[in-house]
Amino acid sequence: MLTGKELILATKPFAKEIRWKSWWHTLTSFFLLAGSIAGGLYLGYKDKAYIQYNNLLGQIICSIATAAMLARFFIIFHDYQHHTILRKSWVANIIFTIFGIYMITPPNIWKRSHDHHHNHNAKLFSASIGSFPIMTKQKFMDATKSERMVYLAIRNPINMFFAYFTTFMFGMCISSFLSSPRRHWDSLVVLILHFSIGAFIWIEFSFLTFFLTFFLPFFLSQMLGAYLFYAQHNFPGVIFRKNADWTYTDAALESSSFMKLNPFMQWVTANIGFHHVHHLNSKIPFYRLPEAMAAIPELQKAKVTTLKPRDMIACLKLKVWDADQNRMIGFDEMGTIPPALA
Repeated sequence: MLTGKELILATKPFAKEIRWKSWWHTLTSFFLLAGSIAGGLYLGYKDKAYIQYNNLLGQIICSIATAAMLARFFIIFHDYQHHTILRKSWVANIIFTIFGIYMITPPNIWKRSHDHHHNHNAKLFSASIGSFPIMTKQKFMDATKSERMVYLAIRNPINMFFAYFTTFMFGMCISSFLSSPRRHWDSLVVLILHFSIGAFIWIEFSFLTFFLTFFLPFFLSQMLGAYLFYAQHNFPGVIFRKNADWTYTDAALESSSFMKLNPFMQWVTANIGFHHVHHLNSKIPFYRLPEAMAAIPELQKAKVTTLKPRDMIACLKLKVWDADQNRMIGFDEMGTIPPALA
């Protein structure tokens, strides 16, 4: 049975980019995204010109398609930020830089926070940069009421539902700019451009076109992204370790899930559900993750979750790490607290 460094070495043959595939997935996804946005704008323009709403169904279809393509292209962007695909390509750099700005995800901020997440995933006592915070049961009991409320607010489903405002607009841009205006000036530029594009669509077309072509696709794709990120590291059976006991391989296999999805959602999410494989070796291109899992038996023993309501509820119920039971638990197992968090 392969473990540790041997297991990482076994994944190396799959960490080789197939350049034409990287370009194929990047360009087809980019043009599908651009086409769905253009389709929504075109139908909105026709409705404005004739002062009617005969194209509403078409706009709704384009809106959902745009949300799906934003989610897919974000995960491809994420692979590029890992230097996994299209390295040293100035064309790819332009495409993904523009996309990061459009997605209100300044590339430099995303890369720093996400690299920290990969290097410290599942450590109990580490800064929760780029990930959802984890408190032990004892630390939660000892925390002040305000500390408990902040902790639970970040992990709350409502926060994930409104990720467009909370995680992306506030976390990625406003918070980073306020923390260091000189270092993160690009966060302010990204926000200004984002609001300018939205205002232009609203004024030049209509509120409905703004809502369906701009606001709703961002809202849906970023809500999906926030939940996926949460559930892939907060699921029944997840293991967190003290920093001294932590290893990179164990964190990948024990603290990152395999999210089993139907073929369509697997395509939309660009195989990010193979998250344990990605954490074991982030240099494996997203289109080779299933291939790596199929070839290495040790990767087939992953802890599984899905987007079924029952599994989503099970993930969202988890609140704190119980060191005695060596697992995440919810309020129903804590024994004390709620009444408005004491």
